[in-house]
Amino acid sequence: MRTREFAQIDVFACRPFGGNPVAVVLEAEGLDGAEMQRIAHWTNLSETTFVLPPETSGGSYRVRIFTPRQELPFAGHPSIGTAHAVLEAGLAAPDAEGQLIQECAAGRLPLRLRGEGAGRELFVRLPEPRIAPLAGAEQTQLEDALKAPLTPAAAVNVGPVWIVAGLASGEAVRALQPDFAALARLSLATAAVGVCVYGRDASGEADLVVRSFVPADGIPEDPVCGSGNGAIGAYLQARDALPALSYSSSQGRECGHDGRVRVEVDPEGRLWIGGQARTCIRGRIEA
Repeated sequence: MRTREFAQIDVFACRPFGGNPVAVVLEAEGLDGAEMQRIAHWTNLSETTFVLPPETSGGSYRVRIFTPRQELPFAGHPSIGTAHAVLEAGLAAPDAEGQLIQECAAGRLPLRLRGEGAGRELFVRLPEPRIAPLAGAEQTQLEDALKAPLTPAAAVNVGPVWIVAGLASGEAVRALQPDFAALARLSLATAAVGVCVYGRDASGEADLVVRSFVPADGIPEDPVCGSGNGAIGAYLQARDALPALSYSSSQGRECGHDGRVRVEVDPEGRLWIGGQARTCIRGRIEA
């Protein structure tokens, strides 16, 4: 047991304490995977991250990402929150191109910074997505679980696998009352971390309304999900249906949060997800 620096970061928030919290254990050397999993189960947040020294030339830091149930190769809001915490702690600094290089199980991923101070945004490049259509029987199970008609669903692998589908409108997304037990069964049967759905936002506040459900990991609804928004972006890009090359999603109000995720396509066609981050808790953990 030793004392380690700890931070809890609010990511993608539109208002204080409105985003998705991630727990970050800094300088996590000496902890093995089982110990990290126990800590993540104890914090009981959608994700907890553990910062380690980089293993490759040019890497800024290495991170391991855990839900309460399993390790993930990549996740969006934990990547943004961890980069914010690492910068604040002085454990890494942007390179000559103004980027950090995060090492994770999904590979080396660049993060870029935009702006300064409280309004600073961080963006992480999404791992190369792999998309497979959902089988007909699984489409039916998904529509039965969500109690709504959907666009043809797909399993989108961006590190974690998300089942992605669209609804007729943002209002329809907000009105969903899912059968969480059925979604958990479908997630486990398809090796997906969960289900992400979207609809066009007619309010003018954002381009899309998004919700993410992860009941198989004990998280009925993820408040504001970076990798899920990235998976939706990849799904829409494959269907030539992106709202724009830079668009925003509103997420979290249905579970008492209020978040905003920005999705951007770079000149090479690669997807980036980003938003703001703010430290809400600083302290130490005995682990």
